[in-house]
Amino acid sequence: MKDKSYIWISFIVLIFGIWAVPKIIKKFEKSDLHVVGTAPKFELVDQNNKTINNVSYEGKVYLVEFFFANCPTICPIMNMNMLKLQDTFYGNMKFGIASITIDPTRDTVEALKVHADELGVKNPYWHMMTGDATYIYDLAKKFNLYTGVNPDAPGGFEHSGLFALVDKNGQIRCRIDEHGNPIIYYDGTTDEGVEWLKQDIKLLLEE
Repeated sequence: MKDKSYIWISFIVLIFGIWAVPKIIKKFEKSDLHVVGTAPKFELVDQNNKTINNVSYEGKVYLVEFFFANCPTICPIMNMNMLKLQDTFYGNMKFGIASITIDPTRDTVEALKVHADELGVKNPYWHMMTGDATYIYDLAKKFNLYTGVNPDAPGGFEHSGLFALVDKNGQIRCRIDEHGNPIIYYDGTTDEGVEWLKQDIKLLLEE
């Protein structure tokens, strides 16, 4: 009798396990990245003299940064880290990058084309964009990414080294830290920030 009870219990456990596994797998297939909000709309001109806007990135996971080509401080680090991400997702037409200059006077279409070529931009959806200075600074405020003109700063400008991560539906997304708080943006100057982006971009591409 005892043996029969054991067999019956084992059978129940097996059936429960078969029922539960798909739910567990499904849970881990879905990205749990936090939704920060809708990315601001924009329209600028890229290094190929093409008009690019937020609609150009529809259906793509993309990063947004504010930079300038003559930056002597953190931009070279940010550029190298963007290249790492370009290489990681090379060939994936659902991944893009939006690099927006905060020095549009010097960063003309022609200057950005030279900069992109020298840097090694290969992703067709990595747009280095320029436009009206007031418009760009207002756009940075909408993204809540710091930018500023400062004659005393190296290169004459200041900006954050943070990247915004935008999903296929135009929503800014981020991971949650160990305290349960959204990090909002990713540090584009650190190895840790790049590794987090590699992981989280992959999650969003699979959504």
